[in-house]
Amino acid sequence: MGKQWYGRMESQSSITIYIEVACNGLFGAGQGSMIAPTDLNKTFCLQKAELAIFRRDVQELLLDFQVIYDMAKCLGEDNQRGFQALYVANQMVNMCDVNDHHTYAIVHKISSDFFSQRNGVSQHIIHAMGHCHIDSAWLWPYEETIRKCARSWISAVQLMAKYPDFTFTCSQAQQLEWVKNWYPGLYKQIKQYVKLGQFIPVGGTWVEMDGNLPSGESMVRQFLQGQQFFLKEFGKMCTEFWLPDTFGYSAQLPQLMNGCGIHRFLTQKLSWSLINAFPHHTFHWEGIDGSKVLTHFPPGDSYGMMGTVEEVLKTVKNNRDKGRVNDSIFLYGFGDGGGGPTENMVGRIKRMNDTDGLPRVHLSTPDRYFSTVETDTSQLCTWVGELFLELHNGTYTTQAQIKRRNRQCEQLLHNLEALSAFALAEDTTFIYPAARLQHLWRLLLLNQFHDVLPGSCIQQVVEDAIGYYKEISTEGLKLLKESIHALLKTCVVETSADHALTVINTLPWERTEVISILGASGQQTLGLVKVPSMGYVVLPKNLSPATPVTVILQNDNSITMENGILRANIDSAGRLTSLNLLTSNRESVATGCFGNQFVLFDDIPLYWDAWDVMDYHLETRKLLTSVISKLRISQSGGLRGAVAFTLQISENSTIEQEIILDASCPYIRFNTKVKWNEAHKFLKVEFPARVRSLNATYEIQFGHIQRPTHRNTSWDWARYEVWAHKWMDLSEHGFGVAVLNDCKYGCSVLKNILSLSLLRAPKSPDATADIGVHEFSYAFMPHWGTFQEAGVIQSAYSFCAPLLTTELTDVQTKSWSAFNVLSPAIVLETVKQAENQQDSLVLRLYEAYGSSVETWLQTPLPVKEVFLCDLLERPSSGKALRLEEQGVKLYFSPFKVLTLLLVLQR
Repeated sequence: MGKQWYGRMESQSSITIYIEVACNGLFGAGQGSMIAPTDLNKTFCLQKAELAIFRRDVQELLLDFQVIYDMAKCLGEDNQRGFQALYVANQMVNMCDVNDHHTYAIVHKISSDFFSQRNGVSQHIIHAMGHCHIDSAWLWPYEETIRKCARSWISAVQLMAKYPDFTFTCSQAQQLEWVKNWYPGLYKQIKQYVKLGQFIPVGGTWVEMDGNLPSGESMVRQFLQGQQFFLKEFGKMCTEFWLPDTFGYSAQLPQLMNGCGIHRFLTQKLSWSLINAFPHHTFHWEGIDGSKVLTHFPPGDSYGMMGTVEEVLKTVKNNRDKGRVNDSIFLYGFGDGGGGPTENMVGRIKRMNDTDGLPRVHLSTPDRYFSTVETDTSQLCTWVGELFLELHNGTYTTQAQIKRRNRQCEQLLHNLEALSAFALAEDTTFIYPAARLQHLWRLLLLNQFHDVLPGSCIQQVVEDAIGYYKEISTEGLKLLKESIHALLKTCVVETSADHALTVINTLPWERTEVISILGASGQQTLGLVKVPSMGYVVLPKNLSPATPVTVILQNDNSITMENGILRANIDSAGRLTSLNLLTSNRESVATGCFGNQFVLFDDIPLYWDAWDVMDYHLETRKLLTSVISKLRISQSGGLRGAVAFTLQISENSTIEQEIILDASCPYIRFNTKVKWNEAHKFLKVEFPARVRSLNATYEIQFGHIQRPTHRNTSWDWARYEVWAHKWMDLSEHGFGVAVLNDCKYGCSVLKNILSLSLLRAPKSPDATADIGVHEFSYAFMPHWGTFQEAGVIQSAYSFCAPLLTTELTDVQTKSWSAFNVLSPAIVLETVKQAENQQDSLVLRLYEAYGSSVETWLQTPLPVKEVFLCDLLERPSSGKALRLEEQGVKLYFSPFKVLTLLLVLQR
C-alpha cells in the first residue's frame, strides 16, 4: 500500500483534507455482477476526503422533511393525510433560508406540529429492531467476517450510547466469540448493553446454518453449542430461533427448537419463492412430530430495511394475516456484508413512532413482539410440514466436495463420540476428549453456515472450508484410534490363531456385511462378518457366504450378477436392463427403460448462478451413452461381484464406475469417479422404476416426509428439484425401490423416475466450482413390503457408515455390544459424554418409521440411573426412569426424538 497526504484549511467552519491512497486486497466481486468471482487484483485509489463540522439542527430538519415528503409521495392522492404532508413539506421549503439559521427553528415548529398529530388506537403496530445480518462467509472469507462484525457492532454500540431506547438484535454465537477473542474491549461494551436490554442476542445457534442439509444431530449441536455460549456469556439462553436468510426449512425444525427451549421462529426467506406466494406472515408452524412454534415472517420481506415511509407502509399492506394479528416486526440496518443501522435510520423511525397516517412504529425487541402476539393466538393459522423455498435449489448440489466432506465428518464425529463414550463407561482411567471434540464440532458447525455448505460462496471460502474439514478428519481419526485402543484394552484376552481382525459397528443394529481386509502382503481380501449392535467382533479367518455371488458374461456382452437376493443384468454402457428381487420374482426396472442412466442438462439460471437451477433445464435432457472402455468383469464373484466401465461426458469429462453386488447385500452399489470440467452443465443419474405411486418418500433429519410425484398444481411443480439425506423411496403396496447415497442431497421423483443429482458447474461466485475429480457412491435397492419393513433406513445408515476395522494386538474376544434397542423403528443416533456431567452419558434416539412405539433399551454398561432430558441435556424432571432386568422401557410417538441421561456407576 502506498499513500500521500496533503491538506489545507478552508475556513473556520470546515476543513478539507486531500488524501491520495492506492491500495489493493479483497474488495468483493469482480466486474459485471455482484456475485461475479472475486477479482484479487482490483484496486481503488482514494484521492480526496473532506472533513466538515456537523450541524445537528440541519440533520434533524432533513430527517423531518424526508419523512414528510415520503408520506406525501407514498400515501397518494386519495389520502387526506398525504395531501397534508405535501403542503407541510412545501411550507417547510418556503420558510427555510439556508443563509439564516434563525429560520430553522420556525421550520422545525412546522414539522413538529405535523408529527404531533397522533394515530387512532386501531393502527397496526410495527416493532422496529436494529439488525445487521452478517454472512459468516460468502463473497469474503471467514477472516474478513471478524472485521465486519467489529466494524458493524461498534456502530451499534455508539447508537446505544446516544439513544437509550435503541435496540439491536444479533445472532450467531460464533461471531460473538470471534469479537470476544479479537476485540475484547468492544466485547466488554457489548456485554454491558446486553444487561441494559439494548444489545439483544437471538437465534440460539452457533451460526445461521443451512436449514436443509445438516444432519439432525448437527442441527441439535448448532443449538447446544449456541445456547451454552449465550448462557455462559450473557446469563440467559435465546427464546427465538433466528434464521432470516437460508434456503428452506426442514419439517423437523419445530421439534428441535422446542427441545432446545425455543418456541418462536423468525425468517423472511420464503418471500423469495419464485412460483407461489406463501399465504402467511404470522402463523403456527407444525413439524412432522406435531411440535409447534409461533412463526413470523416480517411482512416487509427483508431483514435489511432502511427505515423509510415506503417500507413501513409496505409492511402493513403486505401483511397476509390482517385481522388475526395487529403487530409485525421491522428489521432495519445494512446486512449481508454488515454495517447495521445508521443514525439516520433511527431518526426516521423515531419520527414515525405515533404519527397520523402511518402505522405506529416502536423501537422494540423480539420478546416484546412475540409476547404481544402470544396473548391471543386463537385466530392464527397452522402450516404443517416443511417450509420449502421455491428458489435456490441448486444449492443441494453445488460444491460437491464440501457436501461430501460434511457428510464424512458428521459420520466421523458420530463414531468418535460413541467409541469414546464406550471407553469412558468401561475404563475409569480413560479421559473423554471433550474439549477437542467441542473444537472439531464447532469447525463443522461453522462450515454449515448457509452460504458455505450450500456452496454459494467464493473460492477462498471453499479453500478455508476444505482446510477445516481436513483438520476435523486428521484430529478426529487420531482421537478415534485412541478411543478404540482404550475400549479394546478392557476385553478379556483369549489366545486364538483363528482371530485376525477386530471389526467395529457404531450403528444400533446387527450388521452382516462384506468387508475388505488388507493382508500381510498388502493384497486386499474380502471377508463376510456379522457384527453386533454398537459393538465389535473378532473376525475368524476363512468365512464364506451361504450364497456366493455369481458373475456371468452373456452372449450380447451384457453381464449378469446374482447373490441370492438380487439378480442384475447390466448392458455394455453400464445401465441396468433388469434388477430382479428374487424373493418375490419382481422386476424393479421399468419396461423398455434403463436404470443407472446418466443424463446431462444445460444449467443456465436466470441470475443466482451457484444457487439456482431453473425448471426449464429439464427440457435440455441429453442421454450419456458414449462408452470409452467397455463393460468388463473386475471381481468375478464369491463374496463380491463387480463390473467396471468408463463413459464419455464430453471432450473434457468422463465417468468411471464400478458396479458392485456383495453377498447377503439387499442393494446394488455404484462406486463412481467423475473427472468434471464443464461449464453450466448438470449431471444426474436416473432409475425408472416399475412402480406407481402418487408420492415419494425422502429422508430428512430424524425422520422422513412425502412429496408428490405428479405436477397437478403450481405447488407440486415448484418441487421439480428437492433435497433428501441418505435415501429416497418410491413404493406401491407390497413393493418399492429406494436410492441410497453417501454424500448427495439434490434429487427428485417424477412419475416413476427416481433422479439423483450428482454435479453442477456454476461460474459465479466461484469460477472454479466443482471443477476436478469427484468420487461418490450410490445404490439401488428394490424391496418387498414397505420401506420400513424392508430395512431401507438401516441400509442407508450402513451405506454411509462403513464398518471399522483394527488390527488385533494384545486384545482378543469374541464379541461385545454396548447398546441394543429391541424395536427396529427406533434409531439410537448418538452416544456421547454429557456436557456438564463427566460421569454420565447422553443418548439420542428417534422414532424413524412414523409410528407409536413401546420398546426396551438394553446395555451391559454400568448404569446407575437414567433420566429423560431435553436436547440441551437438562433433565425433564427429577424422577429417574425405572431400570429393569430387560433394560429401560421407552415410549415414542411418530418421529419423536428422545434424549436420555445415563449416570454411570463409578
